[in-house]
Amino acid sequence: MKLRCIALVALVLFSLYTGWTMLIAEQSLLAFGMTLIASPDTAQVVIDLYLMAALAALWMVRSNQRRGKPWVAVLPYLALTAVFVSVGPLLYLMVNGVDEGREL
Repeated sequence: MKLRCIALVALVLFSLYTGWTMLIAEQSLLAFGMTLIASPDTAQVVIDLYLMAALAALWMVRSNQRRGKPWVAVLPYLALTAVFVSVGPLLYLMVNGVDEGREL
């Protein structure tokens, strides 16, 4: 239960910050992403971020399978992870928690 509360607080704060930055941004999310990958130093950070997103996606898929849920149940979380990276896993943790007795 404690992990769900932490995930909820992080999700709300990060989502509010993300929404605010998107409202005041002078370029689209796609244009911003293209700017980031244009330089090797920032591209390294983006690649690292998406490697972690892929690991989180794998964890969510495996957790969903262990729970016996249909594969489509995890699709919204994967879509959010693909676009906003940490929003998908945080929402998944908030809704589903962690399997008792299982590793993250």
